[in-house]
Amino acid sequence: MIEPLFLGRQPILDCNHNLVAYELLFRSGDGNSARFENEVAATAAVITHSFVELGSEISLGPYSGYINLGAPLLMSEVIESLPKEKVVFELLETVSLDEALLKRCRALKEMGFRIALDDVSDFGERVQSVIDMADIVKIDASLISAQELPDLIEKIRKYPVRLLAEKVETEEQLDLYQKLGFDLFQGYYFARPHIIRGKRLTHSEVLIMKLLSLITGDADLFEIEEIVKESPLMSYSLLKMANSAARGANAEITSIRSAIILLGMQSLKHWLQILFYSHTERGSDRPSALLQLAATRGKTMENLVSELGDAQFTGKAFMVGIMSLLDVLLSISLPELLSSIALSHEIRGALLSREGVLGKLLKLVEGLENPPTSGIDLTDLPFLTLGDLSKAHADALAWANRAG
Repeated sequence: MIEPLFLGRQPILDCNHNLVAYELLFRSGDGNSARFENEVAATAAVITHSFVELGSEISLGPYSGYINLGAPLLMSEVIESLPKEKVVFELLETVSLDEALLKRCRALKEMGFRIALDDVSDFGERVQSVIDMADIVKIDASLISAQELPDLIEKIRKYPVRLLAEKVETEEQLDLYQKLGFDLFQGYYFARPHIIRGKRLTHSEVLIMKLLSLITGDADLFEIEEIVKESPLMSYSLLKMANSAARGANAEITSIRSAIILLGMQSLKHWLQILFYSHTERGSDRPSALLQLAATRGKTMENLVSELGDAQFTGKAFMVGIMSLLDVLLSISLPELLSSIALSHEIRGALLSREGVLGKLLKLVEGLENPPTSGIDLTDLPFLTLGDLSKAHADALAWANRAG
């Protein structure tokens, strides 16, 4: 099932009024509001929207993203899979910084993550306990008098941090904060949070838990690959997650298996945990007709080439089939979809232009969906017979029904 998603982001500017970052915010609809009952689920939704479903290219572009974290996700290993160069972990003022959380902050800092302290209004014990690990201190000047503000800034300036003025709403406030030496600014004076709209990919909790169980139990890569392949949308999300790893390794993604290998089991587990946190029961988990069709295409193409004995080519065949309907599923043009994934030229050509053997196979499978099939021509695919085609399609239909 596909649902709309909403992500709020508010600009953060430097002293020259240049955009340098966004604060990423949970939004429950077009109304620029944030109604949620579970803080962990709300933050997990922000993460999946930003880095999986939309992708950082759309949600952030070249800028960093500030993400509010409460204690549960701060302590969770799932946040370690986020790109260090793109995120700033913002410690909410409601987080009670005990010894365990301070130790966790230090570990995140050593990993290379940046930390911001949110809504600071004094230099009390809480701030003093963590400021040596902070990169940014966000000061809400509305919570402190103009007479006390210079003294607070002087104490904070003894540490190598950047000062960010929150809730800047007037030109007079901006002038004051600039004179006091703030480095960064955020507030309605510049812009209210902007809502990004997109398509949210929802995943069955049962499927996610099955995968987590397999990974925890050190299951064979083949078993994990087969479960992922049951869901076209999960397969696409996996490809989005693996894409940054592919770029860093100067590699191409050629199959679901290669995406899993590039991502690594630990990061795969983190991604699944994030999906589980953000999953909410919205309607039925029964797949749509389009999802069933995409799964059937992928499995049919895989079946048709499995006898060739080339595992890599078999993986490519499944990829082409399962991705061939994503533009319809997500209401995004296929070239735009493919521009964000480092797919091989062979797969890209098959999807966009029906080139090569994979392209011909895709045309063949598409023809099966529009009977009669008596005019099917296998001249360009001499390794196949009509019997092979009939069996491959029947087996794929049965597999897709079981997966559903």
